[in-house]
Amino acid sequence: MALRPTTAKWFELILARDELAVALQCLAATCEVELQAHSDMSAATLLPALRAAVDEYKRLAQRYAQFWPQASSAADQRARAPEEIPTAALKQLRSWAADADPIIDRLQKLARERAELQLAQALLSEQGSGLPDLHLFAQAGPILASRAYLLESAPGELAVPASVLAQNISCGERTYILAVGPADQIAAFDDSLSAHKARRFALPPGLPADREAAHAFTGARIEEIIAESRDLDSKLEELHRRHGMSAALADLSFIGWFVQNVPHLALTEHFAWITGWTSDLAGGRLEAALNRAHLHYLLRFPGAPQGLIRPVMLHNPRWAQPFELFSRLLGMPSASEADPSGLLAFVAPLMFGFMFADVGQGAVLIIAGVALRKRFPATALLIPGGFAATAFGVLFGSVFTSEEILPALWLRPLDRPLALLGVSLALGACVILLGLALDAVQHAWSGRAVQWSATRAGLVLCYVGMICAPLHSRALWAVPIGLGWYLIGSAVRAPASRLIALATAAGESVETLFQLAINTISFVRVGAFALAHAGLGSAVAGIAAAMGSRPSAWLVLAVGNALIIVIEGLVVGIQTTRLVLFEFFVRFLQGSGRAFRPLTTPAAAAELHPSSRTLS
Repeated sequence: MALRPTTAKWFELILARDELAVALQCLAATCEVELQAHSDMSAATLLPALRAAVDEYKRLAQRYAQFWPQASSAADQRARAPEEIPTAALKQLRSWAADADPIIDRLQKLARERAELQLAQALLSEQGSGLPDLHLFAQAGPILASRAYLLESAPGELAVPASVLAQNISCGERTYILAVGPADQIAAFDDSLSAHKARRFALPPGLPADREAAHAFTGARIEEIIAESRDLDSKLEELHRRHGMSAALADLSFIGWFVQNVPHLALTEHFAWITGWTSDLAGGRLEAALNRAHLHYLLRFPGAPQGLIRPVMLHNPRWAQPFELFSRLLGMPSASEADPSGLLAFVAPLMFGFMFADVGQGAVLIIAGVALRKRFPATALLIPGGFAATAFGVLFGSVFTSEEILPALWLRPLDRPLALLGVSLALGACVILLGLALDAVQHAWSGRAVQWSATRAGLVLCYVGMICAPLHSRALWAVPIGLGWYLIGSAVRAPASRLIALATAAGESVETLFQLAINTISFVRVGAFALAHAGLGSAVAGIAAAMGSRPSAWLVLAVGNALIIVIEGLVVGIQTTRLVLFEFFVRFLQGSGRAFRPLTTPAAAAELHPSSRTLS
């Protein structure tokens, strides 16, 4: 665990232009590179051409994506200039589209026919429905037109044209409508039913009059469609192989990633210059990745150019990483600020567990955190919070609001409320002193240790005297001594305007000490919420005990504990966050750093445009 964040290292990579694409894929695969251009040269003509290629790729995807194969997972390691990649890939896609269009048109026609046949089969399968002669119905024409509709819910009153004969067939919640009439009025009926989201389908013209024969007829035709569709799919697969579609789609996916993640790049006619930041401080992993691709390159790690903000990285063990969420709420700690994540791994659960003390409820939080942390990473905070709640539950003797199962190893909150509030104040004072200590460390990191010792150290002494005064009255002497220390030190540090510095320091000292007192008193809420939690638990246990039957008592306990876990758990979590942000972080953390954002790997085209067809 590192208390101080690490800054990323500046790197410069020079290589042949035709090896640029492979190099970028290698760098992205390391997850240790953030690109940042720093050159007067730019790819002013390259990127617009690549964007145009990506736009054409997206237009083709709207028409053909569901018929495309999966992109090849292995990256193409050939040395090619970036502009050559989409040119060749788009040529392959256009050639494929010309050959595939007749097959796709036939597949789509078969899919529509199959969908209509399945609706007709469902209509024929309905028992007890009074169907007309569907053979004659399907043959209506040329003056008359026939329609079949399916509505997923009851249509209510329908405006049926005067010359249209319509028959409703109710099948549970679904309704079929068969209509025959003049062609122009049937077209108007189509528009009327479109407002009801009706699905229109046609009955096959050769449909037999007998229901069973008609059902067999539609089933046989569906089997023919499935067989023909499979043959057409085989032909498409052959076209995929012949035109190299998997590789072409992977190339275009890479170009889309290139345009999105490499907005600026220094290029000449023969060379490319990649610059940015890396978390590989030794440089060995970058060199190994480039060497595996057999690239010819020059990799340097010079000092970072002036004017660029260095990104920072947090180095915390796995158990402390969820607590990085707190500091990121204010912003990323800079290189001269402390990363409090490791300390919060103890402080935040301690406060949460104190306010939410119960063995059973803490165990529920642990189980919830373990079950949800992969899907919702922030819920990993429930695990240490649950352990702390369980530990304080043992100290307070509470198990699912019951105080009869375990003896209290320390105290019962409702029996000794003043002691509980006093401990919460002491906890708050320790947290604030920890924040003041981190402020001193940060001053030392930035070369201002002498300034802190001459001035702010006096205010810390004042605060120590204030919080220790209730224990011993002589501690109050630390207040005037610390105040004089701060005033004299501020005046000495400003020899040109000592009176102004002295007056300013006097005002700042009063304000700072007042804030410290208010911050300390704010921690009374920790004890107050502990008392509220104990009171709610006692109320639930009392109601359960008053129930006449054991099943009713268990039901009350289950519902009461569930409400406490959800509602009070949320409130206590919010209060813990508030105390951390506004009483602890305010003493030292500004969040003025910039987070290191590694270059992501290219997404496969198959992930962007998965096939949606099925023949099942």
